[in-house]
Amino acid sequence: MSGGTPGAAYGHGLVLGKFYPPHAGHHHLVDTAAAQCERLTVLVCAASVESVPLADRVAWMRDAHPQPGVRVVGAVDDIPVDLRDPAVWDAHMAVFREAVPEPVDAVFTSEEYGTELARRFGAREVLVDPARSRFPVSGTAVRADPVRCWPYLGPAVRAALARRVVVLGAESTGTTTLSRELAAHYRARGGVWAATGWVAEYGRRYSEEKLAAARAADPEATWEDVEFTSDEFPVIARRQDEDEERTAREGSPVLFCDTDSFATGIWHERYTGGRNPEVERIGAARPRDLYLLTDHADVPFEDDGLRDGPHLRPWMTGRFREELERTGRRHLVVTGDRATRLRTAVRAVDELLAEPWHFTDPLPERR
Repeated sequence: MSGGTPGAAYGHGLVLGKFYPPHAGHHHLVDTAAAQCERLTVLVCAASVESVPLADRVAWMRDAHPQPGVRVVGAVDDIPVDLRDPAVWDAHMAVFREAVPEPVDAVFTSEEYGTELARRFGAREVLVDPARSRFPVSGTAVRADPVRCWPYLGPAVRAALARRVVVLGAESTGTTTLSRELAAHYRARGGVWAATGWVAEYGRRYSEEKLAAARAADPEATWEDVEFTSDEFPVIARRQDEDEERTAREGSPVLFCDTDSFATGIWHERYTGGRNPEVERIGAARPRDLYLLTDHADVPFEDDGLRDGPHLRPWMTGRFREELERTGRRHLVVTGDRATRLRTAVRAVDELLAEPWHFTDPLPERR
């Protein structure tokens, strides 16, 4: 590996931790170490009982530390922690050495076990903010209350932990209105909620572009002249997911989406008469936390030039409900006037946000 800090104090440095999940204190530790090493290995150790997979944590750390000279590797370590037992230390070191077989010149840590870890690697111990005065946060604190710790979380972790709420429904049933109003409602709460994101329906923009292209060829073209092919829908679904993921990385603990890639499968059925396996795969890859289905009742139909007519709305509402139920997705049908729908939706989202994030406990430390 090359591309580290030239003229650095150490050749090969090591940072080791659970990163369950990673936070600003971890990133400060890695950045400090990287600045002092020609090359740095970050070893992510995860136990099988922990609810965040090792692969996710490795990916999050790689996302946060793309700088040259930094390598992130992972290892499963199911050995209980006992800092006073040499045999336990030997077992842990076997895991560490298998993951990092190269000589280590310096071990960077904020933990009390840093001295013994460095000794066993034959390296120098470098302490970095052991009092956590710069970033007063810990993995335990994040697991207990991600919302309170949200400012200390990086984009990849925010995207993974954000509660995703999708508003979906037939044409002209108020999905855009409701999803926008929900985002505005939570932004108004301030604090971490001020960054609450909203994801637009990419299929709408795609449709506008198709109609514009048709009119460029024939100025008299209307929406009835626009045709969709099956291979266009995976493109729409992937772009919808990309927009959602990008917004989640920078947002608050809740994200509002005006449709999603799961809904794209129903729209494919509407325009082609059948299902598309690739769209189904895309829509199932990322779970969402809550779906709000806007009923067509109580909402007058408005033709904005990209809609087919009110006669299709009952069928679409029914198909959305059927697929939500068939796939076991958490959902709620919202009815009534605009204000009633917003109140109903806010109540459902508040209930969702009141539920704890489900982190299993790490292996206990023997004392």
